[in-house]
Amino acid sequence: MKPVAQMTPQEIAEASAAVMWNGDSTSRRLGATLDLIAPGSATLSMTVTESMSNGHGNCHGGFIFTLADSAFAFACNSHNEVVVGQHCSVSYIKPVRIGDRLTAAAREVSRQGRSGIYDVRVTNQDGVHVAEFRGHSRTVKGTHLPVDG
Repeated sequence: MKPVAQMTPQEIAEASAAVMWNGDSTSRRLGATLDLIAPGSATLSMTVTESMSNGHGNCHGGFIFTLADSAFAFACNSHNEVVVGQHCSVSYIKPVRIGDRLTAAAREVSRQGRSGIYDVRVTNQDGVHVAEFRGHSRTVKGTHLPVDG
């Protein structure tokens, strides 16, 4: 790997995501895939399985939230800084069915100092908007990639 100082923002985002993905057993166990990574944005997707159903036979909201939260995490950690969620909320718009393929697309809205705001739109395989997530991030100490010294 070339030194961070010689990497483009896209290369930094990709390398940071690779480090994150290797440690993210939750997203992998959901069967999620990291479909897109760029500075300040990330897209993850997963197929809803029967084991993700709630008492109504729909996808349990916690799984939708987890997918959106993972997209948020990859987006806000794309700048080679260790960033954690400080606050987040989700609004469920439409029911999600077993077998649906969900896509969570996160984008950076604001990044000032140690704070960030990210919006995540969750859609199904037909492009129907099923949930909206907003995450507030906080940068903490550390980097994903060694900083040139």
